[in-house]
Amino acid sequence: MWFANFFVAGSMTMVMPFISLYIETFGDFSEKYVQHWSGLTFGITFVSAFLFAPIWGHIGDHYGRKKILIISGLGMGLSIFLLSFAHSVWQLLILRFFMGFFSGFIPMSQAFISTQTPKEIAGRVLGTLQTGSITGSLFGPLIGGILADSLGYATTFKWTAASILISALLVFLTKEFRLEAKKGAKAHYSSKEVFRHIIKNPVLLTVLLISALVQVAHFSIQPILSLFVSELHGKTNIAFYSGLAFSAAGLGNLLMSRNWGKIADKHGYIKILVILLFLAGIIYLPGAVVTNIWQLIAIRLALGVAIGGIIPVRIAYIRQEAPLTMQGEVLGYNTSLRFLGNIIGPLLGGYISGSFGFSAVFISTSALLILSGFILLFSMYRHPKLIKQHTA
Repeated sequence: MWFANFFVAGSMTMVMPFISLYIETFGDFSEKYVQHWSGLTFGITFVSAFLFAPIWGHIGDHYGRKKILIISGLGMGLSIFLLSFAHSVWQLLILRFFMGFFSGFIPMSQAFISTQTPKEIAGRVLGTLQTGSITGSLFGPLIGGILADSLGYATTFKWTAASILISALLVFLTKEFRLEAKKGAKAHYSSKEVFRHIIKNPVLLTVLLISALVQVAHFSIQPILSLFVSELHGKTNIAFYSGLAFSAAGLGNLLMSRNWGKIADKHGYIKILVILLFLAGIIYLPGAVVTNIWQLIAIRLALGVAIGGIIPVRIAYIRQEAPLTMQGEVLGYNTSLRFLGNIIGPLLGGYISGSFGFSAVFISTSALLILSGFILLFSMYRHPKLIKQHTA
């Protein structure tokens, strides 16, 4: 699953840095038009993903996650292959929407591994699994940038589709083990019971809602990053330098993801999440005043160090709070809220950068991450019993 995540994340990020540049090849458009459509085509994938994530999670709880992962890999591979034949923004928009139905591969793989992992080491194991997707994300933009500059965008989409199909093939080789549920635990939960379980735990509910806020913050810069790089560095080898800026965050992730998981296993997931949210918010703020590409890359690297722990720590916390037989669906809601953030983030980033400039995007992103930290801190102090009984 580590290698499957490596190929999927690498493939998805191969095409991310140049979606806005791909749109420019469709015609002679204004910069504002390209920014607007970059946000839309980037975000539309997450609309369908937002709708389907809890459904896939529920199906996975009942019928096993391996089958869902294979369907997801095949669906994504086909969607990206068809992107290479797009000739208008509308075709791109429709295909990106279709792609969203299948784009929960990495979150589903986290649920797949989470339910086979003892609670005590969940942070470390999920942190290790995440290094697969991070390593893919690290190499993906660089490889995508080089392929796009040398072979063109359409050929890059075809190579991307091929590597995602390899991921689906790798899942065929895995075996789905299940940890035994506690004696007397229910074998199946209805969606209503799952929802009630989430509502009854205010800290769990807060963590799920913050998933959306973190993604809004993180994704507000993603679709316009290549345009910002172009403004800082010029048009020379633009796809490569955009890939470098994307990859810097991945490298920071890779350096600390597993370590944050280990630290959180020992000291408590919520405490570490609060620290990471404040840290990420403070690090992002200087992005508003960068004057060259290398300053931007340094900030992206430091951001990756902070943000790298948020996903595995959050999933390990959910693993701790939800019974085994409903975990897929609870993680599905977490994924769905992340995708909701992925929808709002690019649209917000596109609007703010178009109206107030790139610096404003960094300021608003920083404010959102710090706000998320305060919300979780407030929840932690409001419900201390829910925290104390679950920390090591």
